[in-house]
Amino acid sequence: MSLLLKKRSRFYRIGFSVLLLFLWSHEAVDAWSKGGSNPGLKSRVALIVDQETGEVIYEKNASDIAPIASVTKLMTAIVIIDSGVPLLESITIAKADRDRYKGSRSKLSIGTTLLRAEVLKLALMASENRASAALSREFPGGKKAFVLAMNEKAEALGMTQTTFVDSTGLRPGNVSSALDLVKLAKAAFAYPLIRQYTTTSSFQLRAKIGKRPITLEYVNSNRLARSSRWDIGLSKTGYISESGRCLVMQTTLQKRQIIMVLLDSWGKLTALGDAGRVRRWMERQSKK
Repeated sequence: MSLLLKKRSRFYRIGFSVLLLFLWSHEAVDAWSKGGSNPGLKSRVALIVDQETGEVIYEKNASDIAPIASVTKLMTAIVIIDSGVPLLESITIAKADRDRYKGSRSKLSIGTTLLRAEVLKLALMASENRASAALSREFPGGKKAFVLAMNEKAEALGMTQTTFVDSTGLRPGNVSSALDLVKLAKAAFAYPLIRQYTTTSSFQLRAKIGKRPITLEYVNSNRLARSSRWDIGLSKTGYISESGRCLVMQTTLQKRQIIMVLLDSWGKLTALGDAGRVRRWMERQSKK
């Protein structure tokens, strides 16, 4: 290569590097300048609301209707508790509780017997799909009656953009909007048992398969609920391919009780990252 070509090549490389540095700096400054009004969330749908006043702190596509995956289980829990079915009654996991739609895995083997309260806890805390399926199957009138009760409760709560088709959230026909999910979160928060179960960090389950005793270990599907840095009063995660990562959470930030709804996050940790971005954004806001 001639000396002239080497000089030109070096010049282009330096010029390209300077251009990249300029673009990065411009984006960084722009992002910082918008920090007062935009937390820079990656989730396609987001809504942050003051739980006590109803003030919308931040919203992004909040009225869009989208699949909500296992966030559905908050309504499953409400229907179970409202029905008055005995929580200390035993339930046995059956073949009908297998996920034949998505093929999701479960620690609950067919034939496992446990209390309905434990089944509910696993559905909420660990997002256990077989547990949620068993709750609707064992409901008076079966699954059809259960889904009907879910939609009737949604209507009673004024959730006009919401439809439920099953108790697990595995089917993409379970849809809602962030606006409606704030209503669901507020309703669910009124149940001490739902608050307790959704925020339990871990659970050791002792059950039986036939006469054989077993022990199973579970952790909360929301790792933020397992962190001492967060004061969380209600939590539910969700994921299917059609919904992306979802998170509905009640927490206290800057001495304000807020409800956070994050839907259609593309990365495995994006919704959790967005929760952190909301936290830092609100901290910056409070210092102004």
